[in-house]
Amino acid sequence: MSAQGTGIVIAIDGPSGSGKSSTAKGVAKARELRYLDTGAMYRALTWWMLHHGVDVGDPAAVAAQVERPVITMGTDPNAPTVEVDGRDVAADIRGKDVTTSVSAVSAVPEARELLVRTQREVIAAARAESAGIVVEGRDITTVVAPDAPVKLFITASAEARAQRRSKEVRTGDVAATQADLARRDKLDSSRVHSPLTRTEDATELDTTGLTLDEVVALVVKLADEVAAE
Repeated sequence: MSAQGTGIVIAIDGPSGSGKSSTAKGVAKARELRYLDTGAMYRALTWWMLHHGVDVGDPAAVAAQVERPVITMGTDPNAPTVEVDGRDVAADIRGKDVTTSVSAVSAVPEARELLVRTQREVIAAARAESAGIVVEGRDITTVVAPDAPVKLFITASAEARAQRRSKEVRTGDVAATQADLARRDKLDSSRVHSPLTRTEDATELDTTGLTLDEVVALVVKLADEVAAE
């Protein structure tokens, strides 16, 4: 088998709380594919910066340290893992400090260049060694895997996104969560490098009034149709 491989790549982009992570994992399980949460990689890098006292508000300081941490992602959708320098940080990267700082770190060109390169390596390995991979994030269809045969942009209403994220992080303050999501949307959509945006050839899917099972079924159907072409 060639280094590029023949496994399918399903690329999913969308804002926080849209349901893209749950959808991506559900599709990966249904199709027996690997799964990669690229947002967790930026969170892992952000966690390392904070843990080592790097000023995440200083792009030059972040850029000077991006090569130091070793970030390892497990791609089993049933038990995805995130490790930094051999330490399990899956829970740590979901903390408030990381959530508040991750957009700043993600905007640093050197950070994006490093992680995009790593993400493409994970994709290539999955294509060569398995049936393929579902990759989710904010620049998968535009930068990481623009040639993916299945490309989706998943959205949901601001209210639905806030409710979902509030439930996920176990906070009852939905209004504060919605305000934070709006802040992150603005940062992620306006950054110079790899902003969050929908490509013309990506299928937009609004998950507001749909159950997770319904969304997964729609994506699996789309992937099956593409595979049959």
